[in-house]
Amino acid sequence: MSYLVLARKWRPKTFSEVIGQQHVMRALINGLDQDRLHHAFLFTGTRGVGKTTLARILAKSLNCEKGVSSTPCGECDSCSEIDAGRFVDLIEVDAASRTKVEDTRELLDNVQYAPSRGRYKVYLIDEVHMLSTHSFNALLKTLEEPPPHVKFLFATTDPEKLPVTILSRCLQFTLRRIEPLQISDYLATILKQEKIKFTPPALTEIARAADGSMRDALSLLDQAISFGAGAVNTDNVHEMLGTLNQQQVLHILEALRDQAGSALMGQAKELAAQGRDFTYSLDALLSALQRLATLQAIPNMEDDNSPDLAAYRELSRQFTPENVQLFYQIALHGKRDLPFAADPQSGFEMTLLRMLQFQPREMADAIATPTVATAKAAPVEKVATEAEPTAEPTETKSASAGTNVVEENAIISEAVSEPSPTPSKGLALNAENWHSIAATLPLKSFARQLVDNAVFTEFDGSKLTIEIESKYDHVNNEKARDKVQEQLAVYLGEALSLIVNSSEALSGDKQTIAKQKKSSIEQQQKQAQDAIHNDPTIDELQQAFGAEVIENSIKPN
Repeated sequence: MSYLVLARKWRPKTFSEVIGQQHVMRALINGLDQDRLHHAFLFTGTRGVGKTTLARILAKSLNCEKGVSSTPCGECDSCSEIDAGRFVDLIEVDAASRTKVEDTRELLDNVQYAPSRGRYKVYLIDEVHMLSTHSFNALLKTLEEPPPHVKFLFATTDPEKLPVTILSRCLQFTLRRIEPLQISDYLATILKQEKIKFTPPALTEIARAADGSMRDALSLLDQAISFGAGAVNTDNVHEMLGTLNQQQVLHILEALRDQAGSALMGQAKELAAQGRDFTYSLDALLSALQRLATLQAIPNMEDDNSPDLAAYRELSRQFTPENVQLFYQIALHGKRDLPFAADPQSGFEMTLLRMLQFQPREMADAIATPTVATAKAAPVEKVATEAEPTAEPTETKSASAGTNVVEENAIISEAVSEPSPTPSKGLALNAENWHSIAATLPLKSFARQLVDNAVFTEFDGSKLTIEIESKYDHVNNEKARDKVQEQLAVYLGEALSLIVNSSEALSGDKQTIAKQKKSSIEQQQKQAQDAIHNDPTIDELQQAFGAEVIENSIKPN
């Protein structure tokens, strides 16, 4: 007897054998058991997820000689003939090869006749979206009001191409991609039944490569069995698929962690020598980086017993989250640009070099250095002070070095942090220094608007009173007042309370910071306009060409 491929040999024959798609089977099983059967069913989904399989099981359930139910016997003549593909009342049509309207009319001419053997005449049309517009039009009336003995089962990978008039006449079931874990478990069951040796990680790689398609997974399994001479192991599967094993991925990540450029390029050359597919290699790297990011954000999320989990946990602690996110984006861009590279290997190597060169470590180190360096500098100066006089040259040099470190760190600190006012303990606030002090406070949003539109009223050493116009009452909220009070206390070096009074107009001729800024801007604008109007070159242009100065286009430097 000739060899039967696994995808055909292990095609499910009952609903209970179908892997995944519980949401679809639940509706079909309930409809069959309760005798609530529609006349047209549409199964949609990507390739190899079970559309035609479910349609055939449904046809078997409808025509089983023991009655309509969700559990066909599988032993009667009708069930056996449907399984063998030779049941006369199950008409399977490949719409991709019969797109013409004449083919559809010929098919529909036999709809009116009663089934020869079964209870229902079932039309199973695969890839129904390939039918022509005229074919759909010919099908419409029959599909809307078919004879009671006819059922239509449609399958398609592209439901968007179906006319809405067809969609509205069918019960639509969308089949989902099958989870890799479900695929690998099913492959393990098959190999145990077939008595073929295997390693679980190999099945996991096949399940990932299948991309949610059980048929693709079974075809790859067939190929892996042949490739491995009757056994399925991880090394053979990686070689067959051109993918990376987890150890290779970990070596790349470790080289990035250690900033080891030669080791990183060595890994790329090793992959090229093994004939690995660099697109799959980047996919494996993306998956590893996603796993690292997950472990960093949710450390206890992964609790499986995978052998490489401990290595990934350790790496997740050794990389910064910023680096992991950056590597992920670089890998994504590298995968996108790979077809445009001179060759796949150079594109892959360039992606790794970007990860190596663009790590933002220098800035992180510069920001982290001040605290550490200053802490280390203090003991050096202390040693220089308390040491023996005979060691003065060396110790003075050490103290000088320590001082230089402190000064450098002070400069770095200024560059990476926002300026803040220097505390002045015991300073009395008054109308003269209010503007200069208020302008330096690190305030934002409503707190800044409150200070900019307020004038000094009184300060008694522990209580500050300021005044604003009532039109600015919207910025006078508790949060803004607390923020201003907090920053003033920091500036003065002692606690104080803040009172904000509101009035229709400010008393006297007091100027707020906002008004001073506005006055300054207006003055600068006037000076800029005067400079333009008094410029002899502009005057000559106006006289020679009749040019006109657009006032609102003049901006101060």
